[in-house]
Amino acid sequence: MSLKAILFDFDGTLADSEALHYHSWLRVLAPFGIEYSEQAFCDEFSGVPTLKTAQVLRERHQLSSDASTLCEEKNRLFVDTAATMQPRLMPYAREILEFAAQQGKLALVTGSTRAEAIPVLEHYKLLHFFDCIVTKDDVTQPKPHPEPYQQALRLLQLEPEQAIAIEDTTTGLTSGCEAGLRVMAIPNLHSAKQDFSRATWQVSSLQAAQGVLASLFSQD
Repeated sequence: MSLKAILFDFDGTLADSEALHYHSWLRVLAPFGIEYSEQAFCDEFSGVPTLKTAQVLRERHQLSSDASTLCEEKNRLFVDTAATMQPRLMPYAREILEFAAQQGKLALVTGSTRAEAIPVLEHYKLLHFFDCIVTKDDVTQPKPHPEPYQQALRLLQLEPEQAIAIEDTTTGLTSGCEAGLRVMAIPNLHSAKQDFSRATWQVSSLQAAQGVLASLFSQD
């Protein structure tokens, strides 16, 4: 079955937004007197859903707030932080979107909320590339559950065999694989030590990913 669509993750794949998530969590944890270095925090929680991160932090530090409250506060602070500190795009992000959009349909499948993701896409003028966007707000069960990718496939009216997901963490890889997709993994600085053994392809950069996509589309 021919390749019809590319489904992109957002944080860590197209946008280097880990620093914003880190600074948002620091502000959540500050009233409790808890600090983490950026590297230690991002290495542990890169790709981990916000609610799961909140649950881990609450249990580890015996926090008085419940996980849902911590999660909501972090999401609110992320939007506040992003208003003054836009994340950088990952190298070659715009180029691969321009290339892929000429070949087939594109979807953004992210664990971020719409309030977190859409302003970044608008800031960098990337929103028009995507035929559909699935955020944490649009699903009941976020990654690593397959629902986000299943939702994107329904919106695109495609079968899993007709699409590829591009991810940077084991969380996203698991979501894509469980939805029946072939997944291309591009580990970043913080996810490099995670398990990508289920990936169909593993490459070092978005530029390298474009080379694989070019080969696949040329076969159709």
